[in-house]
Amino acid sequence: MSEQGSIVIDPSGRDIHGEATRIRERGPVTRVELPDGVEAWAVSSTDLLKKLLTDPRVSKDPRQHWPVWINGEISPEWPLFTWVAVQNMFTAYGGEHKRLRTLVSKAFTARRTAALQPRIEEITKTLLDRIDEAGRRSEVVDLREEFCYPLPIQVISELFGLPEEKGAELRAVVDGIFNTAATPEEVTDIYTRLYAALGELVAAKRESPGDDLTSALIAARDDEGDTRLSEQELLDTLVLMISAGHETTVNLIDNAIHALLTHPEQLAHVRAGRATWDDVIEETLRVQAPVASLPLRYAVEDLAVGELGGPEGVVIGKGEAILAAYAAAGRNPEDHGADADRFDVTRLGKEHLAFGHGVHFCLGAPLGRMEARIALPALFERYPDLELAVPDDELSPVASFISNGHRVLPVRLGAGG
Repeated sequence: MSEQGSIVIDPSGRDIHGEATRIRERGPVTRVELPDGVEAWAVSSTDLLKKLLTDPRVSKDPRQHWPVWINGEISPEWPLFTWVAVQNMFTAYGGEHKRLRTLVSKAFTARRTAALQPRIEEITKTLLDRIDEAGRRSEVVDLREEFCYPLPIQVISELFGLPEEKGAELRAVVDGIFNTAATPEEVTDIYTRLYAALGELVAAKRESPGDDLTSALIAARDDEGDTRLSEQELLDTLVLMISAGHETTVNLIDNAIHALLTHPEQLAHVRAGRATWDDVIEETLRVQAPVASLPLRYAVEDLAVGELGGPEGVVIGKGEAILAAYAAAGRNPEDHGADADRFDVTRLGKEHLAFGHGVHFCLGAPLGRMEARIALPALFERYPDLELAVPDDELSPVASFISNGHRVLPVRLGAGG
């Protein structure tokens, strides 16, 4: 790696955007130190990221291309262990990725996503009715707890056929996966509980298949090889789709509400018709990427960054890890101008990489956008006088440098409630 010292990433994510600024100040690509001293290159340029994310010389498979993993130097107690250890399309490379994504795509179709709209609208209305009740009991309501979280969790639970009584355990284990400040004991506990819960789900669906994605994934076959997902691939695909399928949407809805409450002039643009709810969603995804930094990719061979439009003389060595710094890229002044860190729904250029890019682009992006497109206008129409109940600087982030959201989002409902 380069001679410049590494930026040590704060596992708790207490200052994601301050850290992103420090990363950008080092240039489009710089060394960072992840938990337990694991080294990586953080890439904060949208253009360079897009090139790396589509370059066949960049892999997501640690079993083939990360010597640190191959040599057994990564402990199962590492807070990012699950992100690297899973065997699914998230960590697959080349033809293996194509095979897995094809199998998953057969189950997770655009038609299935579109058919969810009436149900999402129904869940949203039910949650708002419950918020009315919560508002009568208390002057302050935590919208993350009462709205941002339960909507995506219920949607993803119904989509995968998860029993309602398993919702609390699902939330706990997914929170654990995203907790990059977890202790070794917490990491191993979450890992064990995660696979126990998913193993029970798969066993139940094998015995009694239903019209859900878990059953569809169990049944999915490759047209060419007529092969199914292996047992580990099936479990790890569920890990990916259930965890990413709700955590990112929770943060998107949370961050959009927060942005509008702290920028009332932007909400006024929407209400006056000068901007749309899609503008709100895309600008939120840009300025507050739900996943701040995504681990990990690996150089299949030495990569001269200058040949990809990056700084001359920088080489990402064969086998070195790469961190996609999405939060840093979303606010990069080189891409979005001097006011790149400002939330502006009327901004013409809202390009972002919040859902990734290239062959690993998030399959669930349309569902996340749909949930936000339904939830946000419904909330602000029900509560036109909604306001934060505490000063903005008193809000604390989720304990993660990956997941970018708030621990709580306390509000007063106002006259509308």
